[in-house]
Amino acid sequence: MDGQTLRDLEALHDGFAPLFPAGYGRNLDALYDCLTDLGEDVTVTLRRPRALEERFGPRGRALAALLRRAAEENPHVCLLEEPEESGA
Repeated sequence: MDGQTLRDLEALHDGFAPLFPAGYGRNLDALYDCLTDLGEDVTVTLRRPRALEERFGPRGRALAALLRRAAEENPHVCLLEEPEESGA
């Protein structure tokens, strides 16, 4: 997931939906619940988290925090954060 190129939160949910049950609620609460319930290993790469926060404001900050909390809560979730490119 790239904070600079993610067009909207629907695209985010589209990317996660194949990992989750058919009834996935496609909102941040459902995303957190599904990530913390996963029983198989998954790696989420968050590129340019600052751009995500700038682009989506409070929802972007909430999403980044949600991913961090889910990775702390569930050992099956690995979050890799790639910082902004230098000079960006």
